[in-house]
Amino acid sequence: MSYKKVVITKFGGPEVLKVVDENQLPAPQKGEVRIKTLATSACFTDTMVRKGIYFGVKQKPPFAPGYDVVGIVDELGEGVAHLRKGQRVAELTVTGAYSEYLCLPAVHCVPVPDGVDSTEAVSLVLTYITAYQMMHRVANVKKGARVLVHGASGAVGTALLQLGALQGLEMYGTVSETYRDLVSSLGATPIDYQKEDFLGCIDTLTPRGVDVVFDAIGGSNFKRSFQCLRKGGTVVAYGSYNSAIGREGGGMWSYTDLMIRSSLTVGKSASIYSIAPFKEKHPDWFREDLTELFHLLEQRKIKPVISKKLFLTEAAEAHRILEARGVKGKIVLVTENFTV
Repeated sequence: MSYKKVVITKFGGPEVLKVVDENQLPAPQKGEVRIKTLATSACFTDTMVRKGIYFGVKQKPPFAPGYDVVGIVDELGEGVAHLRKGQRVAELTVTGAYSEYLCLPAVHCVPVPDGVDSTEAVSLVLTYITAYQMMHRVANVKKGARVLVHGASGAVGTALLQLGALQGLEMYGTVSETYRDLVSSLGATPIDYQKEDFLGCIDTLTPRGVDVVFDAIGGSNFKRSFQCLRKGGTVVAYGSYNSAIGREGGGMWSYTDLMIRSSLTVGKSASIYSIAPFKEKHPDWFREDLTELFHLLEQRKIKPVISKKLFLTEAAEAHRILEARGVKGKIVLVTENFTV
């Protein structure tokens, strides 16, 4: 039986993503399951993987990207007893999810509740886990704390705002004029990063500063985020958007500068979060946190903001949209299996 997947043929722009036909389904090895993909997502990290600038991936083309997946267990490998054929599961793949079929270690697959939509479920695996763990595992945000969320209309940004609202946080979010209303509707005070200086705005809105800043912008933004902190506050750095789009240098040096700044400043701190190594170090936390997020989704206490649903074969277009910053929330890619 043949199936389709999208591969990076060489590092470069969206045009290097090609749809290929594989002639034979992959066979699960001992301890693995084969899943029939229902949904994956197109995220900004995928665009960095495609360019060959994401430090967490060392693979060389050709290979399929795709950081997260929800699918149906299609075949069980030897020794797998806790999952069953026909069961929906979710997993953080880092790469490989842009494929109609793939094999995964069964131990890492998290069952998806029956009442949960697959496109919303996959939106939790990378995006909401990132937000949840930064908030609760890294920053230990307390009820009623003041937080600043950069990129507040994006996938992780909207997740942070929804989770923050459940904690009763006082929230501020940098955003373009286009998505001010979205950020306001999620309970945050919008700051137009194109027209306003967020550092000055924070100084006016909450003169003592904020307790936590979540920053995926990187470069000099890390330094300015650090300046927003009140005594006892922390910056959680989890991306380098400016460097990735070539807008500003910095890269890993900006992280180093942030941590040096943290070590030399009494009463303020910084942490770096990256989901894949965090999951590798604390696999039980990943399962616990995703299960909790599924429960919140079932109870409709959270609702992923999905900007677009495209077919997997439209992955290159999804990447173009991401890099044009034409997205609020998440882009989800579905396969032909999605109607099953």
